[in-house]
Amino acid sequence: MAVSSNAPVLEIKDIAKTFGPVTALKRMNLSVRPGRVHTLLGENGAGKSTLMKILVGLFQPTSGSITLRGEPYAPKNPIEAKVLGLSIVFQELSLCRNLSVAENILATHEPNRFGFIKERDLNAQAARIVEDLGLPVNVRTKVGDLSIAQRQLVEIAKGLSRPADVVILDEPTSSLSDSEAEILFTIIERLKAKGTAIIYISHRMEEIMRISDDITVIRDGSFVATTEKQNTSIEGLIALMVGREMKDIYPPRLVERPSSAVSPVLAVENLSEAGKFENVSLDVRPGEVVGLFGLIGSGRSDVMKALFGFGQPAGTIRLNGNPVHLRSPADAIRHGIAFVTENRKEEGLVLQHSVERNINMVALGQLAGQFGFTRPARERAAAKTEVLRLAIKTASIETPAGSLSGGNQQKIVIAKWLQTQPKILILDEPTRGVDVGAKFEIYRIIRELAAAGTAILMVSSELPEVLGLSDRLVIMHDKRVAKTLDAQGLSPETVMTYAAGIHQ
Repeated sequence: MAVSSNAPVLEIKDIAKTFGPVTALKRMNLSVRPGRVHTLLGENGAGKSTLMKILVGLFQPTSGSITLRGEPYAPKNPIEAKVLGLSIVFQELSLCRNLSVAENILATHEPNRFGFIKERDLNAQAARIVEDLGLPVNVRTKVGDLSIAQRQLVEIAKGLSRPADVVILDEPTSSLSDSEAEILFTIIERLKAKGTAIIYISHRMEEIMRISDDITVIRDGSFVATTEKQNTSIEGLIALMVGREMKDIYPPRLVERPSSAVSPVLAVENLSEAGKFENVSLDVRPGEVVGLFGLIGSGRSDVMKALFGFGQPAGTIRLNGNPVHLRSPADAIRHGIAFVTENRKEEGLVLQHSVERNINMVALGQLAGQFGFTRPARERAAAKTEVLRLAIKTASIETPAGSLSGGNQQKIVIAKWLQTQPKILILDEPTRGVDVGAKFEIYRIIRELAAAGTAILMVSSELPEVLGLSDRLVIMHDKRVAKTLDAQGLSPETVMTYAAGIHQ
């Protein structure tokens, strides 16, 4: 059936999905036109992921209909969806860590002869895809050796390795720096010029207002509204999405920031680790939020890991003025340091375990009774306290952590470390992949911890976030500290000139 250039390439009408007594989607409607970016916006748990899984054949709808290019569309799995012309780049990476970049990009459609993969052709074909997309990765490298940001770029290349009428991008910039995101935006413009329809899912409001043509808001599994970008605003979209206005997404400080006369709880002098970072010096005072900002490859996350006992860097680390040697994460924990990783799925949580077990994971020794015996009642009470304190939305503390939304999973990771009552809290991308409502809750938690005297060191790829929360900003470029500045009144342009190494 022929479809005119102005007609929708994909139409979703009255789609509903139930899982037993639970309704995940209610009469969902979406109309996606070729050559346009259609953003799907909603809090975690609103139903976005369920809808995407229906579109790629992982779930079958309970009721409703879908058409692609005017024909009924009901794929049985993601491979069939690709063959029919719909491709997805998932937020949660689907790559095989022990395979090369090329093997991951061309998985399921490798060049072969008589069933044997032709490695030379595989690498050459993947290299052409990577080059066409402008991605800074080597196709022969094992995916397990790449950073999270590089893996995200490989995931994008994998999703675009076959021609598609509709491409779904699920939080594609959640682990990318501004410069890496620019590569993606260039790719999107090329796809639009070819007439490809793009369904875009993101929680970054500035990004949404930049690249979207159409925006559909969903809440609690239901369609709320569709609007063209020029007819709305960030404030209007947030109100539609969360059902309330959010006057200031970055809560104000609860107490005065510590003065420069206060001695730092953490001081780092000339810290270096070969190939990762060089001569890094910084300090954090009790009750202070120090942001660490840099482009991908600047070394910022490696510095964070070194401060938590990963690796053996040269240089000096002082806690309350005393030099310490952090030989392992266990050492760091004993010294009152906590670390919220950027990769909650693989490093922060045991997804199949309950909310209670995840929250108490690190602090079991503190919760144990005499002679180290477990105290179930005390553990339950501790978990319930953190659930209330951090407003974690869960049916019970026995619910598997993997079944909760990304924002609530991130709160569990934070709760796990708060159980240790840390003096220093290291946050590596604390709001990666969470919605604006959950971000507000995490920002509130950060403010409360700082007010209680916790020293906080935070990495974030989102410049508005790091400027909105930090008291001081340590800017890294090329694995070194380029500049340390007071964050108050600091402009994004100034930060980026130091981060990009072009400040005069």
